[in-house]
Amino acid sequence: MAYGPVDPQLDLVALEHRVLDRWRETGLVEQVKALRKGAPPWVFYEGPPTANGKPGLHHVWARAFKDLFPRFQTMRGHDVPRKGGWDCHGLPVEIEVEKELGLTNKHQIEAFGIAEFNERCRQSVKRYVQDWQSLTERSGVWIDTADAYWTLDNSYVESVWWLVRQLWDKGLLYEGHRVSPYCPRCGTALSSHELGQPGVYRDVVDPAAYVRFPVLGSEVDLLVWTTTPWTLISNVAAAVGPAVEYARVRRPGVERDVVLGRDRVEAVLGAAIDEGSGEARWEVVSSLRAADLEGLRYERPFGFVPIDGDANRVVVADFVTTEDGSGIVHLAPAFGEVDREVGDAEGLPTLNPVDAAGRFEPLVEPWAGLFVKEADAGIIDALRVAGRLEKVEPYEHSYPHCWRCGTPLIYYAKTSWFARTQAEKAALLEQNEAIAWHPEHIKHGRFGDWLENNIDWALSRDRYWGTPLPVWRCAGPTGDGTTPHDTCIGSVAELAELSGRDLSELDLHRPYVDEVTFPCPVGTCGAEATRLEPVLDAWFDSGSMPAAQFHHPFEGDGVFEHRFPADFICEAIDQTRGWFYSLLAVNTLVFGRSPYRNVVCLAHVVDQDGAKMS
Repeated sequence: MAYGPVDPQLDLVALEHRVLDRWRETGLVEQVKALRKGAPPWVFYEGPPTANGKPGLHHVWARAFKDLFPRFQTMRGHDVPRKGGWDCHGLPVEIEVEKELGLTNKHQIEAFGIAEFNERCRQSVKRYVQDWQSLTERSGVWIDTADAYWTLDNSYVESVWWLVRQLWDKGLLYEGHRVSPYCPRCGTALSSHELGQPGVYRDVVDPAAYVRFPVLGSEVDLLVWTTTPWTLISNVAAAVGPAVEYARVRRPGVERDVVLGRDRVEAVLGAAIDEGSGEARWEVVSSLRAADLEGLRYERPFGFVPIDGDANRVVVADFVTTEDGSGIVHLAPAFGEVDREVGDAEGLPTLNPVDAAGRFEPLVEPWAGLFVKEADAGIIDALRVAGRLEKVEPYEHSYPHCWRCGTPLIYYAKTSWFARTQAEKAALLEQNEAIAWHPEHIKHGRFGDWLENNIDWALSRDRYWGTPLPVWRCAGPTGDGTTPHDTCIGSVAELAELSGRDLSELDLHRPYVDEVTFPCPVGTCGAEATRLEPVLDAWFDSGSMPAAQFHHPFEGDGVFEHRFPADFICEAIDQTRGWFYSLLAVNTLVFGRSPYRNVVCLAHVVDQDGAKMS
């Protein structure tokens, strides 16, 4: 097909329109489809962009690669469907709408109304999808946006429910109490792979405090180290390391001795001899083992939160070392997963005086209503006044922030729903071996390392705009909530049968699906079952696309089976802990195999300082 000579002075935009107009006039894309109909297939999956804002130049970069390989395989004689897709759910969309409405927290969203808020989210997605369609066409990319899947569609949501039900039937879905990274601004937990997104960890300077814990009935204080002074409000134990040698240190003019790791004495207390006067600053009066310290009782630094249980004692924990700090670590099981594990093993109570917005509750009177990290300075001052503060110093470290809103995260004990990805680590690693990665080092590097250190996937989000968690719970046959029953729903038809309602026109989003109840089907219970409020992690939506894009298993006439797995996917390197992972996890757990054979992993488009365009 001849286009004629190109005028070197021709405006590039005008040239772009000439090419696109010619393609439309000739129906070129449709012609190519028709020519390859019935040819051997070569399957491409489109990683769905999140339609929460206008696309940028870096999206053209990715789409160019998504066009190059399918175009080449088409030229080789393959039939290459290019079904597009839109990732419609999740906090990125919610935050965009919150900005438009001037909302800053969940209470304001609920006052505004969940139905109206979610409708605004739907309209926002549709508005930005138009921009993405325009960009795709102007880039000369032949992704089929007219036949795109939308993760907000009822058909897609139903397929996601079916996939969740498969996890349930396999015993791979459970509700658990775990300390998770938590965004107090968004009011929900994050999954571990969300912490792997670019920009999550930022270098910050926090106060590291060395605090005296007086041992009861003695003239000795434990010198305890923390980089989160606000968690001292919830202290229940002090941990020592089984392989650490400890020292009891005496200083002239100081009434009480201190105990800390022998290797840390000079780093914490300074040189033993004053260079100016030549006088001793401190001396080690005895050496101690962890066994000598285990079980000692101490006076905790703050008593705002009542304790019900065996606490305020020294325990031995393997994670304690003398690489930094004092060799003695304070434990607050509500705000650290390692702390929680030690707490469970030792039978320690959990004290959590922090609300869902990350603020201290009224019983912590001096700092009630204050965001916990903002209370650090006041807590340190109170320790100083009480004579408990030995030393405070700046501590520079990498700290996680919410990848969606930028708020510093806290580690927070809460109930969430999890997929047992850790139990399936061997299967995930085995499937990774069958994938051809480009570049090759990603397989056993960034992606392989991630799989090796995999933990269970926190699936639930305490939010609004997302695929509802398909679990209904009753209060039990006595109605007192002591023996509740859970029912996982795998289809709209199943929900309709249980509820005795025609749900063919029901919007499956909140709040409408929340209004559907049914008599508990477990045994002879019969108590009313209502849906649990959480929605699913939007990454689970995107990982479900191989089946859900075709409304499998409810329709599709076998098209899913013919297009699974994909021969090719392509995204940037951040998706090793995003879509590449969620695809592998969902489909390995449900179907027992990787949903893709080949991956092209792109670098980021960056500015002159190396910052990722986003």
